[in-house]
Amino acid sequence: MSEVRIAAEPRSEFGKGAARRTRRAGKVPAVLYGHGTDPQHITLPGHELMLALKTPNVLLRVSGLSGGEELALPKDVQRDPLKGFLEHVDLLLVKRGEKVTVDVPVVTVGDVPAGGQLAQELTVVSLEAEATHIPTEITVDLGKLSEGSTVLVKDLSLPRGVTVAGGEDALVLQITGVKENQVAAPEGEAGEPAEGAAEAPSAE
Repeated sequence: MSEVRIAAEPRSEFGKGAARRTRRAGKVPAVLYGHGTDPQHITLPGHELMLALKTPNVLLRVSGLSGGEELALPKDVQRDPLKGFLEHVDLLLVKRGEKVTVDVPVVTVGDVPAGGQLAQELTVVSLEAEATHIPTEITVDLGKLSEGSTVLVKDLSLPRGVTVAGGEDALVLQITGVKENQVAAPEGEAGEPAEGAAEAPSAE
């Protein structure tokens, strides 16, 4: 589980104009909420936050708050649809030892068995884990599978203390046979002369 410390600053201006000014200053507007507390409106350093969010379900140790440091998980990350820069982030307060439900990426390793083809139906699975022990990914070793194999959510190898949050029988991936590239020639074509070709003279 990746844990990143990041410094917050209180935010007192709101609206689109204030948000633009915040982003021009290299910061990202954010709101911190959870555990029945009043939402805290803050700004976070844009570059540090962008690097931290490269890790799925990164645990942020947020400093600079009025009540001291808090642990938080990113719950909603809004990006500019064209340029991709961070526009706003919602952070959920969590406590050490607390169970949370998160979506974790499913990553394949190894090679697809000879004669097989990978069909992956799920790229993330919903899991329940301690907030400070969330796996960054769940791996499936393709080298241990054979043609015709299927992997359901309940078949995944999960770290200790991590459980499936729902949909245990959902299909994650399967190894199917390679599709035939050759199409059978229409009946009567094989061995027949092309249309319009001169026939060989009769031996009679």
